[in-house]
Amino acid sequence: MLMIIAVAVGLFFAMNIGASGAAASMGISYGSGVIKKPIIALSLCGIAVFLGAWLGGGEVVKTLGNGIVPKETFTISIALIVLASAALSLFLANILAIPLSTSEVTVGSIVGAGIVYQSLYVAQFAWIFMFWILTPLVAFAVAVLAGKFLKWPAVKNWVRSKKAKPVLAVLVVIMGIFEAFSAGMNNVANAVGPLVGADILTTQSGIFWGGLFVAIGALLLGRGVLETNGKKITELRIEEGCIISGTGAGLVMAASIFGIPVPLVQITTSSIIGIGFAKQGMSVLKKDIVIRLLAVWIVSPVLSMVLCFTLIQLLIEHNIYPIVVMAGLLISVFGVKYLMKKKPDESREVMLSKQN
Repeated sequence: MLMIIAVAVGLFFAMNIGASGAAASMGISYGSGVIKKPIIALSLCGIAVFLGAWLGGGEVVKTLGNGIVPKETFTISIALIVLASAALSLFLANILAIPLSTSEVTVGSIVGAGIVYQSLYVAQFAWIFMFWILTPLVAFAVAVLAGKFLKWPAVKNWVRSKKAKPVLAVLVVIMGIFEAFSAGMNNVANAVGPLVGADILTTQSGIFWGGLFVAIGALLLGRGVLETNGKKITELRIEEGCIISGTGAGLVMAASIFGIPVPLVQITTSSIIGIGFAKQGMSVLKKDIVIRLLAVWIVSPVLSMVLCFTLIQLLIEHNIYPIVVMAGLLISVFGVKYLMKKKPDESREVMLSKQN
């Protein structure tokens, strides 16, 4: 029974991956106006992400199954809690229509389990964490340079000519499909890696069913993230979309070949912000949607790690003491936040009393 529940949670998580991560890969084609109907963009995404998982998702599955913590850590119960913690974090982000990195929440949950049993491969996690920082920065830098290049008069004249438009329209769709394919290679493993680590599924059956449910999730739940990535961060032209999708797909596919789970949504969104930065300067970094994205990226792996750690301690180890400590920490954080908000008001009261 517990095994069936674990598989169900994993497939539910896969659907949310389709909504949050894979759906965002077609946001460029949709945002630039080449694909006008969301259902077409999401259908192409679903097909490409399934093929990416089926043809090239095995290496990242191995990393998440036994590369961050030993395979022995993944009992059926632990795999269920890891997936439930990651899925809950991602589900909350999807409700808010925020593109969230499935790799970060999954790795965060696995790290939480590794901390409980002191079995974390620290060097491997540090290697993954370095890629989390490096790949979005590279994507941002490439997008800024490409955005500056597109401002050159000769380039600008060519991309705005009638001959260039159909070529760029086809290219941006191809790049979006390529990016969705790379999402299948990298992100489907987040839903099935713990199941494979616990020997609930084989690698091949895991990537097949995981890829199928990611495709279903993109079709049924991906509209909100598609709108966010495509139209709410910055306006995009077709040539900019080609650069963004191509950069994201290249970085993610390269990482997938080496079995490194990387944040596809973070890479893509960083590219979009980079294009906006090249056009608008620092003002694009002050937009509320960008600030919200950055906040979620920082909080998401920590949230899933703490959630997984807490659930294992409470449900499996029957240890309430860490829960008490974390509750005290939360009370302290919210208390300090409350006092910081009150401080300006109190200062004004003191100044008024002195004036009177």
